[in-house]
Amino acid sequence: MFRHQGKSRTLKHNLQLAALLSLVAGIVNVTGYFAVHTLTTNVTGHFAFFANEVLRKEYSMALLYLVFIFAFFFGAFFSSLIVELISRRNSRYVYIAPVAIEATILIVIALLSRENIVDNANIISCSLLFAMGLQNSLVTNISNSVVRTTHLTGLFTDLGIELSQIFFYREPEQQKRLRSSIGLRLTIISFFFMGCIAGGFAYYLFGIFSLLLAAAILIAGVIYDGVKYRVTVITRKYSGH
Repeated sequence: MFRHQGKSRTLKHNLQLAALLSLVAGIVNVTGYFAVHTLTTNVTGHFAFFANEVLRKEYSMALLYLVFIFAFFFGAFFSSLIVELISRRNSRYVYIAPVAIEATILIVIALLSRENIVDNANIISCSLLFAMGLQNSLVTNISNSVVRTTHLTGLFTDLGIELSQIFFYREPEQQKRLRSSIGLRLTIISFFFMGCIAGGFAYYLFGIFSLLLAAAILIAGVIYDGVKYRVTVITRKYSGH
């Protein structure tokens, strides 16, 4: 799901990637909100908060929301920068560094004490936003801009459009394309929702350690992808293909 790029990507690869990373985003979304009371998977709401604080002349708070926005942006920028640099040497491993950085951020935050989290809530928020920007940029690059996993507004818009189109575009090829796209969007929405539920229960039981669940899912996905690739290579080698 991570390795296949360009024309080698299939709907199955995108579905697997969407399910995995949407689940992670859902967990981070809920954990971030419960732990530091901040939206940590997208920046749409932060623009409204920024404008509100400017109107109230609370410029220090307005600046903070601006920092949140740029934290997500820099995560996306940094992820793309790494992908471009690594792809010039070996495109098979472009995803390793961004995923490793994201998992490291989640693990470090999960291991902080409650006092450290309270005292450094804004830094925690920026770190999670950076991680989600990193993830969203990576998945966008890998999937050729087909999959985005950290926010749902655009997905619901696209889903509404495509569900209406399915009544009018009756050609078999058009129906196949629409059904595939609808299935992909429903997968992202469903797994994001499941991540939110799982993250909520995990936070209720274990607090900030719930981020370890998100990191474990990321790491498991990379290991699975690596093992599957090696098995495929060995199978092809001994089958003569």
